Amino acid sequence: MDDKPAPAADVTDAELAVLQALWDLGPATIRRLTDVLYPGGTEVHYATVQKLLERLEDKGHVRRDRSRRAHRFTAATDRETLVGQRLRAVAEKLSGGLMAPLLTHLVRAETLTAKERQQLRQLIDDIDRHNDPRK
Repeated sequence: MDDKPAPAADVTDAELAVLQALWDLGPATIRRLTDVLYPGGTEVHYATVQKLLERLEDKGHVRRDRSRRAHRFTAATDRETLVGQRLRAVAEKLSGGLMAPLLTHLVRAETLTAKERQQLRQLIDDIDRHNDPRK
């Protein structure tokens, strides 16, 4: 049995912007998020951020702390998890669920630094060691 949590629902681009702000800021109020996302924003912008946070909370991507007068929101989904979910969805659509063609294209299309190539090699080595039943 797989003990990984079920993937949360995907997010829209506007919801993603709110999540990215939470990843960068940490826990934040609606006002703080509005100020970051819409500098000089109006009450309409505040209401937009509030609605986006409600949707993200319903989808399981955000948690709300109601212990203070101004509720604070925290990202419940980390960036790496969301990236993984989105890449898996792209792989499903474009290559029948196979990740290798997608990853191969990304590696070939991008100019990786020596450090990034080394990190990629290390990651593959770590995965191989973890998956080797003799170890």
